[in-house]
Amino acid sequence: MPDELQRTPLYARHAESGGRLVPFAGWEMPVQYAGVIDEVRAVRTAAGLFDVSHMGQLQVSGDGAHAFLQGVLSNDLDRLSAGEAQYTLLTNARGGIVDDLIAYRRESGYLLVVNAGNRDADVAHLAERVPASAALADESDAHGMLALQGPAALALLAPLCEGIDPLSASPFTFAEARVAGVDCTVARTGYTGEEGVELICPASDVVELWDALIASGAVPCGLGARDALRLEVCYPLHGNDITQDTNAIEAGLGWVCASDKQFTGSDVLERTRAEGPVRRLVALRMDEERAVPRPACPILDDAGRVVGEVTSGTFSPTLERGIGLGYAPAPLAQPDTPVAVDIRGRIRPAHTARKPLYVKR
Repeated sequence: MPDELQRTPLYARHAESGGRLVPFAGWEMPVQYAGVIDEVRAVRTAAGLFDVSHMGQLQVSGDGAHAFLQGVLSNDLDRLSAGEAQYTLLTNARGGIVDDLIAYRRESGYLLVVNAGNRDADVAHLAERVPASAALADESDAHGMLALQGPAALALLAPLCEGIDPLSASPFTFAEARVAGVDCTVARTGYTGEEGVELICPASDVVELWDALIASGAVPCGLGARDALRLEVCYPLHGNDITQDTNAIEAGLGWVCASDKQFTGSDVLERTRAEGPVRRLVALRMDEERAVPRPACPILDDAGRVVGEVTSGTFSPTLERGIGLGYAPAPLAQPDTPVAVDIRGRIRPAHTARKPLYVKR
């Protein structure tokens, strides 16, 4: 990887629109435009638009593609028909999480959308294992990708679509269509807990697509809002909440680990499932509105002993208080258990909470 930060095709649009650009996973990306609070509220009440062109896009094709991916991904691809997608994990022999991703089943082969910072590691992991009957291709640089999210997102998109009706599309399905004159894969997926789509198009057309969606009323949003939104619904972030050293069961992701098939590390995960994990990823809700947990802040039990640490934390504009995720001993994982967080040397009361922290009414 080059030392300099990479830029998506929308870099100039972000700079022109007042986006505050910061380094993220080797990319120069907008952290905010008008502000994180306003952008979160736009997604929760209307429609926000994110540039996610930094995400990796890997194609796996060939007669052996299905069997190959069944052996390296945790979820069961047999549950998918062409035009359907699922959240899944790429696991290692220890049951750790190389990456979390979405697998899209096409008529011929699969599209894997992977995390930007893990793209090279994912390609290397898969390339070491791919059989002669399957082909792996990294097509990330050829495509742009946008996420249109919020309760008004599908209605905003519908007049721009030719070939499909996004209002009738089910979650975790996808189809090919033209959007504002641009050929796209329109996927009913996202990372915010709201209705919406992710749009994949040729890199050369993503600026045109962005402009059309903004002109139709979408609010440009940055990484700060994306992080707050995903934390409100307790979606894990790879590199923070889940890593190659994190067991998928302790991370609360056993629901995407099929128990009726074998895949890399499945023996370790089944043993952990049977015995019960020693620790669990818990949701945290601060008792004081102004107390905001941050990654690496110690978590204390009710006796004042350090028992874990925060992996993700932020201020929730929707819940109007600090929230977070972190690992704690399994007995403390029960919702409404009193705990505390050491925030820069000050002990702040909190409690564990049921996931997701935000539930749409």
